[in-house]
Amino acid sequence: MSKLRAVSLFSNCGAGDVGYRAAGFRFDVMAELDPRRLDVCLLNHPGAEGVPGDLRKTWQTVIKKYRARAGQARPALLCACPPCQGMSSARSGKGSHDDAEAGSKDERNLLVTVIANVALKLMPSLIVVENVPAFFTRKVHHPKDKKPVSAANYLITSLADHYVAFPLVADLCDFGVPQSRNRAFLTFVRRDLPGLKELLHIGRTPFPRATHAPDVGNATPVSLADALAEFALPDLDAASPETARADEYAGFHSVPVWDERTYAMVAAIPAGTGRSAWDNDVCHHCGPVKVLPDTVTCPKCSEPLLRPIVREDDGSYRLIKGFKSSYRRMYADRPAATVTTASGHIGSDYTIHPTQNRLLSPLECSLLQTFPSDFKWGDAVKKLGHTNVREMIGEAVPPAFTKLHGEVLHGILKREWARAPMASSDERIAKGWTKLATASKKDGRKDPRDYFDYAKPAARAAPPSKRVGSTSAPARD
Repeated sequence: MSKLRAVSLFSNCGAGDVGYRAAGFRFDVMAELDPRRLDVCLLNHPGAEGVPGDLRKTWQTVIKKYRARAGQARPALLCACPPCQGMSSARSGKGSHDDAEAGSKDERNLLVTVIANVALKLMPSLIVVENVPAFFTRKVHHPKDKKPVSAANYLITSLADHYVAFPLVADLCDFGVPQSRNRAFLTFVRRDLPGLKELLHIGRTPFPRATHAPDVGNATPVSLADALAEFALPDLDAASPETARADEYAGFHSVPVWDERTYAMVAAIPAGTGRSAWDNDVCHHCGPVKVLPDTVTCPKCSEPLLRPIVREDDGSYRLIKGFKSSYRRMYADRPAATVTTASGHIGSDYTIHPTQNRLLSPLECSLLQTFPSDFKWGDAVKKLGHTNVREMIGEAVPPAFTKLHGEVLHGILKREWARAPMASSDERIAKGWTKLATASKKDGRKDPRDYFDYAKPAARAAPPSKRVGSTSAPARD
């Protein structure tokens, strides 16, 4: 594949962009707030020039640096993965999704304005924006009229004169990623591209067809047990510093060491069950006991049970306030739970190894995120520590998906279809449009589908072509 110019915003450590590079795109400029993350990014994209700092202040520098390299040539691809913390359902205290006042308090929720600014200056052929599904519905104040609008709908309307938008809401385990990871994507195709007309003619979208989903009749999702077996990494144990690390992996295959009580609490969860410590009917001193779900102390010795418990100032005990998905083993026979920035915390959702008494290591988390085995970290563990490395891993877009996506995008540009695009009738596309349309209706705004004739019901009902494209061999599913 010939290399196509690309620009990356909110690049994180550059992992997601590795997939697009493998599909034939070459990144000229990559921008990231944290210079430490940008250092890791540039290790993996040595041909790119980095722009550190807040993009609300540096986006014009991105333009200048790209122009210095490419002149007036338009980039083929603009990738952007703005922070999701202000959108994520995992974060409490941010108000209702329909509360624009609450949504606007987190300034990160309006970073899409930067994407629009860069896009309208560089006019790339394609734009890809990734975030959590709440990106399609979470309300903020419109930068101009100050009325409620979702960040995604703001971006769609800002670019509608020049681009056709396509939404996707999908669990990336449907694409071979060995974890359940629900994400939203917007792909914009510039209206003057010949490949757009061909794509619409055959009733397809600029996303890859699912590869591991029952509804498309291909392979089933990859289970955590199968993924861990393929990684073939040494066993670890959180009981001691010696057993909690494998030295040959430069600190990446290591886990936190637990105190005696925490270790006993996890060890009491039966291996391979997906159960949590909240269900432990075990006393550290008396062994198994018969107790109610909300019991705190042992009925025999009055000591705290091996459950998530804290001691109050008066000496009494109570259960920790938290979701029952915390302090829980992952299910071995399912895709892994979503790898998050909190993968190093036992009290986060589904972070305990399915059979061993420990958390997953940063290396395992990166492999579940489909980072390539030769991904370069430099001295990130030594300089930044495990917490920062886990955050980079948790915020990344899995490159196994972006490679598939990039192959479809490459096909649109070159009109040489190497991978089958997703049908416009696919439920993952319909789900995206439903979220966007519902959010717009609540705001009293125009249905975003009305900007694009192809998205109206009559067009969406057209049967997909059996053969993808007419200028190349049939696409690979």
